[in-house]
Amino acid sequence: MPLAVIHALALIKQAAAQVNQELGRLDPALAVPIQQAAREVAQGQWDDQFPLKVWQTGSGTQTHMNVNEVIANRANQLLGQPLGRKAPVHPNDHVNLGQSSNDVFPSAMHLATVTGYRTQLQPALQELQETLQAKAQQWQGITKIGRTHLMDAVPLTLGQEFSGYVAHLRHHQAHLEACLPALYELALGGTAVGTGLNTHPEFAPRVTQLLHQWTGIPWVPAQNPFAALAGHEALVHFSGALNALASSLLKIANDIRWLGSGPRCGLGELQLPANEPGSSIMPGKVNPTQAEALIMVAIQVMANHLAVSFAHSQGNLELNVCKPLIIYNVWQSLQLLSDACRSFSRHCVQGLTPNLPQIQTHLHQSLMLVTALSPHLGYDRAAEVARKAYQEHKTLQQAGVELGYFTAAEFDQWVQPEQMTQPHSQQANFQG
Repeated sequence: MPLAVIHALALIKQAAAQVNQELGRLDPALAVPIQQAAREVAQGQWDDQFPLKVWQTGSGTQTHMNVNEVIANRANQLLGQPLGRKAPVHPNDHVNLGQSSNDVFPSAMHLATVTGYRTQLQPALQELQETLQAKAQQWQGITKIGRTHLMDAVPLTLGQEFSGYVAHLRHHQAHLEACLPALYELALGGTAVGTGLNTHPEFAPRVTQLLHQWTGIPWVPAQNPFAALAGHEALVHFSGALNALASSLLKIANDIRWLGSGPRCGLGELQLPANEPGSSIMPGKVNPTQAEALIMVAIQVMANHLAVSFAHSQGNLELNVCKPLIIYNVWQSLQLLSDACRSFSRHCVQGLTPNLPQIQTHLHQSLMLVTALSPHLGYDRAAEVARKAYQEHKTLQQAGVELGYFTAAEFDQWVQPEQMTQPHSQQANFQG
């Protein structure tokens, strides 16, 4: 079970004990040591006391009870009692007062997810965006050949190419942020089936308000506790946003891998940092290890989303019975993407350098510069120039001059790769 879930459960227990004391339902003599014990668990002091795996009952009851028992034992110890007793603090009667696994565990799932996003993925994703943005600005003046379908296309700048990567990530960050309000809703107060049996009417509002004060995150009671217990749409949507982010990261990693391929027999337009030897048999070989690591992370995250989606479908009547599986996969995806974004930024993107001679060679050898001739010659004649140049291994200029379609001076005037990277209002005088 992710420790983030354990810590979130303990934070809820701390808030619950304080609120139950304020509501007059829990003796301060018991509430105070419960709060201290819960605080210690939430801060990671007793992490070794939680050995359970995610493969347990679908409500997370075993882990929830594990937390109740550790807190109760520690509270009794603080009161001078030996471990193993259930008095004076009882794990169910006192630590779990006004609560059920069915509403506490999904609440902890939300706490862990939002906290993990804010402290891990959000800053890591922002760091990668800023690193890519710095490259985009630095390389704005480097004109290169574009590629579509993995085939030569018209020019763009290397900066424009990297600006696209930044925009991809900004898009996904906006979608992740849009998922958060639904995750702020906590199932607390629903108890067993959503009715709030055995809890105080003010329990959930007060606990969520207290959690808001402690974390700065605007937690609120779920609008519909029955839906909060039976389904986990908010987590599925968040997982879907992680899945979409992973797919774009995979695209970015593959692009950089392709652009760095070679160094002599591939595209070779980027030089990737040599982080470690790439082969046990080929001396001097350097592989795009960070790109490949990011690709594998992305594939794992996409697979995790499939598990989350199917687990969400197992909401039978009043309770979803795959809660541990959902949070396990969401949390793993969140951590993997956080680590991978940070590593890819620091150990790959920061060290990228353009191979200017190779970029220029590809740019001026490309037949797709012929696109600049279309406004002057028309599509068919321009295609004829490209075919002749390709078949006879000649330059576009040579082929067009031999066909009598333009002079060498006209070609140099019409075909300027640097002018092909943006729209132009001036129209050529094509007479047909």
